[in-house]
Amino acid sequence: MATEADGGGAESDAALARRLQILATEHWGLLAARSTAQSEVLTRISIYLTLVSAGLVTIGLLGQATRFGSWFPAAALGILGFLSVVGLLTLMRVMTVAEEDLMYVVAMNRIRGAYADVDATAAGYFLASPSDDQLGSMVTYSFLRYRGGLEQVLGSSMILSILVNGSVGGMFVGGLCAALGMPVIAAVVVGVVVGLAIVATAVSYGGFRYRMVWKTYAPLRPSAGAPPHWRGR
Repeated sequence: MATEADGGGAESDAALARRLQILATEHWGLLAARSTAQSEVLTRISIYLTLVSAGLVTIGLLGQATRFGSWFPAAALGILGFLSVVGLLTLMRVMTVAEEDLMYVVAMNRIRGAYADVDATAAGYFLASPSDDQLGSMVTYSFLRYRGGLEQVLGSSMILSILVNGSVGGMFVGGLCAALGMPVIAAVVVGVVVGLAIVATAVSYGGFRYRMVWKTYAPLRPSAGAPPHWRGR
């Protein structure tokens, strides 16, 4: 009987080691994928901002060189239109990566929960959350203090991309209106309104995507409550 018990214990240890190896491999794979996605989108944003800067400088140089001649409006609108399209594509990728980043955080939280199931003592040392729900993701993004959604959103790369896209889109529409014969003041007003509409639409759509994630996702390990040091939030 002792031999069978020992055998059963050895088999259990082997199964446990195999499970931990599988979890660790998946964990590192998620970390690598998250790092790659973040690096790629930051490069895309840098390229877009460089294009915007170069495009605006080019418009200024063309205006000085041509003395704002007859073909200058067409050239300026062409540059602004190109920047608007590139900006839209960049913003789409930024929103996708933001959703992917949340996906990776939730997946790693779930794996961290599996670690906690294996060794509850080690789980006491985790600062990031082992829960794969909305509160768990918030804790992992900021486990030292409570950070409100407004602070998180306003400081994001997505808002930066949205603001630049709104500015470029507003300039393009305003310039197009002026080129079609609309008074300058009216064209400026239209451009500002369009720019604000782009910003408002993009922010609303980003919020909609975030809400839909938690509306359709079913967590495996819901949070028991906020961390103790968050109670003063």
